Amino acid sequence: MDEVGVVLAMLLAVVVSGYLVRMLPVALPLPLVQIALGALIAGTTGHGVRLEPHIFFLLFLPPLLFLDGWRIPKVGLFRDKGAILELALGLVLFTVIGAGFLIHWLIPALPLPVSFALAAILAPTDPVAVSSIAARVPIPPRLMHILEGESLLNDASGLVCFRFAVAAALTGHFSPGGAALTFVWVALAGIAVGVLLTLVVAGAQRLAAKRFGEDAGAAILLNLLLPFGAWLAAEHLQASGILAAVAAGVTMSYVELRGRALATTRVRRAVVWDTVQFALNGVMFVLLGEQLPDIVHAALQGPDVAVPRSLWWLASHALLVSLGLLLLRYLWVYVSLRLTVLVARRQGRKVYRPNPRLVLATSLAGVRGAITLAGVLTLPLALPGGAPFPGRDLVIFLASTVIVVSLVAASIGLPRVLRGLEVPAEDGEQAEEDRARLAAALAALAAIDEASQDRPRDIEDADLHASAADHVRSMYRHRLGGSQPGDGQVGRIREAEQAERLYRLAALEAERSVLQRMARHGELSDETARRMVREIDLIEARYR
Repeated sequence: MDEVGVVLAMLLAVVVSGYLVRMLPVALPLPLVQIALGALIAGTTGHGVRLEPHIFFLLFLPPLLFLDGWRIPKVGLFRDKGAILELALGLVLFTVIGAGFLIHWLIPALPLPVSFALAAILAPTDPVAVSSIAARVPIPPRLMHILEGESLLNDASGLVCFRFAVAAALTGHFSPGGAALTFVWVALAGIAVGVLLTLVVAGAQRLAAKRFGEDAGAAILLNLLLPFGAWLAAEHLQASGILAAVAAGVTMSYVELRGRALATTRVRRAVVWDTVQFALNGVMFVLLGEQLPDIVHAALQGPDVAVPRSLWWLASHALLVSLGLLLLRYLWVYVSLRLTVLVARRQGRKVYRPNPRLVLATSLAGVRGAITLAGVLTLPLALPGGAPFPGRDLVIFLASTVIVVSLVAASIGLPRVLRGLEVPAEDGEQAEEDRARLAAALAALAAIDEASQDRPRDIEDADLHASAADHVRSMYRHRLGGSQPGDGQVGRIREAEQAERLYRLAALEAERSVLQRMARHGELSDETARRMVREIDLIEARYR
């Protein structure tokens, strides 16, 4: 029962954290509040949760990475693929080498392979943490797309480097050629598994729905199981489960564009995924907070510590490692941005002059999170000969501290660095939306005209259908602002929809209030009231 109570306390802490960040006078990122609540739970209950890293990876990461891959803007991902790959591959290798030697120089007691292992697990940024920071800090959309793309792709490169560094620490051998071949297999096979499994599952679901009808609950449950299936299949093939989950999410976004699912299924699915995302994001950082007291205690006077360390020594070295990672990231971003500008000039393309604050903002946004925590906890307890793994508790402490420091630095520094910063804008995003709204309205008018040709022959019924068609047709003409294509009135669509939204919301609120009042006074059954209120809620969700 103690374990059940701790789990319930963690979920309650996630709920409370959502309100606390709104109540606090100082803007703090949600993960920091959740880490603090997790530490409070560990201190109150007297013990933290025993965390099995492999179970942690399997339960938390697949659905979150799947959802990030599903919802990340694909246009931005492919448009800025050069910058994303520079950060996701080049920066990871640069960080492993640079931070590995830096950590070994700062702490000579840590063997060089162990230092490289720590640097490798600190190299990946975390999409969950980046999204949490973005919710509180107005990061420009294009920069946010690059950061999201980086955090989705650098996990595989960082974890592969981590795997080889740990193997070198255990065996004393390292093969660059073997590492390169393994990385190619891990990446390509992981992506292939995610894509193929998603296409097969979506095809089978579509055939079953076409023949037997669609059950929203079964469709949503299958969608929730998909990232776990991709992860397990890839891991079975010794490939990257992380990239498999991401690839499954990206593929799912394209499958969704085929429009096969029912509208009610899509609405319910979005609500379920939002709940899953909120709960898992929060629990991950609450778990980190619960681990912190034991992590600090083990680093101070663990079984492999000959002389107890001081808290000042631990804090100073953790801050130096964090600062080193920030400087390495700044240097890489600065040089790569300069090279990108140089190549663009030689090709005669339009050049955006890099702002030093943009480089600093990109560096501060390299937030570490759950990937780092879960990865570092997979360090083996002992060497093959039975001796304790050198510096395991210290490595876990440094990794955990870097997570907290990166969150604090981003939450404090990003708002100041980004204030008034201009970056290359998205190409015609609003104009693209206006064109899409115009095309959709015109297609709707054409469909109404086609459907009205099949009206009943009976005069009374024909008049009823004509009146209904005219009513719907007038709504779309109102959105068009009375214009036709080429009138230059595309912007009128947005203005008309904003006006329509105001009156629609007022009318829907009045409808709902009447239905709820009737149900309270027994004039309407609660079952009928729930059904009708749900219909109003779904319509209102579209306008909000």
